[in-house]
Amino acid sequence: MKVIAVLISISLVLALIFLWAFYQALKKGQFDDLESPSLRMLDKKEPKPLNQDKYAKRDV
Repeated sequence: MKVIAVLISISLVLALIFLWAFYQALKKGQFDDLESPSLRMLDKKEPKPLNQDKYAKRDV
């Protein structure tokens, strides 16, 4: 019976921590813009070229 009380108390503390983190994310504006991230992939900009020297195969 003590185990159930400990598990319930731990789960309540974790739930309160997650609710606090969610509230902080809402307060900072994390969920304000839901449309532009999905439209960002449709942008016509060319991707930045990779540094070819970094990825070139080296002869050992």
